Amino acid sequence: MWIKRDDLSGASLGGNKVRALEFLLGSVRRGDTVLTIGGEGSTHVLATAYYAARLGADVHAIRWRHEMNAMAHTVAARARELCGVVTTTRTFVGAMVRVGWQRATERRTHWIPMGGSSPLGTLGHVNAALELTRQIADGLLPQPRHVVVPLGTGGTAAGLALGFAIAGLPITVVAARIGPRIGANRTRVLRLARATAAFIRRASGQSVPDLGPDAVRVVHDVYGGAYGRALPAGDDAARLLEVWRGIALDATYSAKAFAAAMALTRSTEVPVLFWLTFDGRALRGPAE
Repeated sequence: MWIKRDDLSGASLGGNKVRALEFLLGSVRRGDTVLTIGGEGSTHVLATAYYAARLGADVHAIRWRHEMNAMAHTVAARARELCGVVTTTRTFVGAMVRVGWQRATERRTHWIPMGGSSPLGTLGHVNAALELTRQIADGLLPQPRHVVVPLGTGGTAAGLALGFAIAGLPITVVAARIGPRIGANRTRVLRLARATAAFIRRASGQSVPDLGPDAVRVVHDVYGGAYGRALPAGDDAARLLEVWRGIALDATYSAKAFAAAMALTRSTEVPVLFWLTFDGRALRGPAE
């Protein structure tokens, strides 16, 4: 098994969300207001708050309550320190209603969608796939047959799958589902990948290949039964990686994906790459 260290993708706070935010925060200026949404323990909300604050913007986060594990509590506290305004609702539906009201009444805000998973944000993960393609060409690792990522809003899986198709690499993105099927599913990933491909065609005038039938596979058996609920197999996998390499995983996303990557590695002889989407530095004190 190989590990792609996206926890090191940002100078101070890494993780996969930084790649989407490079595009989504591109037009933000000092004094602007950024509005985003996520679960109470959302790493997306943390990353958005961190980088928008560094740009001098005010951040309004709308969050909904869900089952919380220890790391989710820590991430939530870090995000709370950085956001100017935090509104927490009891349910996801309530959060979406509040977002609709905020966007209708405060038109001069920069809207960052949940997980950063829009065609514009997904471009960051297309670039990530092309970055890995370059690293393979440079001989830093063998070409994996499977790349394992957690599946929440789908932006990471969609962008990687599209990027590998553009590069002409026969790599399957194995997406480990961490939320309910209604929001985390293969159809959603493929729809987002196709929307991103259409966005690239419009913006560049270049052709973009279609995704093959093996581009994305969803793994369902690491879902904990509720968003944010820890999985015993994920906790075991996280402890192993911390002992093995000193790398921290979060119980909501990356620990479950690593458990899926370990199971896949045991069942195949071809190279597997685990894409580390979480930055454990969020746990070591207030972001600066």
